[in-house]
Amino acid sequence: MFKKLIISFFLALLSGFGWSQTLSEKAEISVYTMGPLQTELYSAFGHSAFRVLDPDSGWDLIYNYGVFDFDQPNFYLNFAKGTPYYKLGVHDYKRFYNVYLRDDRRIVQQVLNLNKEEKQRLFDFLQWNALPENQNYYYNYIYDNCATKIRDVMDSVFNNTIEYDYSYVNQSLSFRDLMDMYLGEQPWGDLGIDICLGTGIDKEASGYHYMYLPDYVEKAFNGATTPTDSTRKPLIKTTNVLNEGNPISPPESFLTPNVVFIGIFLFFGFISFKDFKRGQRSNWVDILLFSIAGIVGWLLAFLWFFTDHISSNNFNMIWAMPAHMVVVPFLLQKNHPYWLRKYFLGQIVILGLLIALWGFWPQNLHDSLIPFALILLIRSILIVRFGSIRSKISG
Repeated sequence: MFKKLIISFFLALLSGFGWSQTLSEKAEISVYTMGPLQTELYSAFGHSAFRVLDPDSGWDLIYNYGVFDFDQPNFYLNFAKGTPYYKLGVHDYKRFYNVYLRDDRRIVQQVLNLNKEEKQRLFDFLQWNALPENQNYYYNYIYDNCATKIRDVMDSVFNNTIEYDYSYVNQSLSFRDLMDMYLGEQPWGDLGIDICLGTGIDKEASGYHYMYLPDYVEKAFNGATTPTDSTRKPLIKTTNVLNEGNPISPPESFLTPNVVFIGIFLFFGFISFKDFKRGQRSNWVDILLFSIAGIVGWLLAFLWFFTDHISSNNFNMIWAMPAHMVVVPFLLQKNHPYWLRKYFLGQIVILGLLIALWGFWPQNLHDSLIPFALILLIRSILIVRFGSIRSKISG
């Protein structure tokens, strides 16, 4: 509420000093939704923006909250920490439109059903927000992005009086479930998200929060209403599909995560079978596999504790334990300390429970990781079975 009061004060100040520009009677403000493009992960979810068209003044501008600047101070550090600055950019409409048309993406225009005073209020806000001192914001995957900004701007300008249409919510879906709907052609991106982001995206999304995706901004706005003196009116005056869209899809690859991890399981499973038959471990296999799991664990720990990514409470750390990197050097020794056997007995229990309860954890773990967790379990059994024979030295 305090933030809204401050914004209202500055808008009034701009108007009072004559710094705002006045829209004509013919002006229109629209919300644009650009469909997904699956050639890149960042474009797989689509995009949203405002358009301000005023023929009398010659303005035809796009207000785009999806802009980032590589030249910003500490851009890469902020990106790694999960606190990247995005900003509101103002572009020529034709150039903006042609970029999306070139990729043959779906383009939908929703003309807002606003009177002259309402258009001016929204335009003044956009002008104020586009000032250099106001244009930056901290980007967040699901709470503060190019789509949620459209909703939040409308709520700020119209004091939360808009009633959205949430009829699209017909089942219980989490933020992760909604992401997965867009990642069918991005299997490795889907795996990366499922490994790196924790339980924060496994919360059930309300209709309001569906609008972190541009398609649901379009759907919620289509049936939304705003108050008038005596009744309510539709938020959208007209909806125009400017391009149906048939964007290029990435070439299908045989090497999906499922194929790769099943291949890893079969390869190391065969070696493990041979190890069991001859009663001796291939130590390099254990060093390699638990080093990989340990490195992933340290990455997840960094994301959890030292960044603002939605990476806390990550259950992938059950199989990707940072402690593996502490244990690996002892696997290099000819005579293992005796506590190592206890460590891997613990791993047998932990990995066994992880696999047995795979679909019941608070976090939706990626199914392609089951073979990797299973081979870690098998190698832990072999370490206990055969490593302990030579490991009677007290730790």
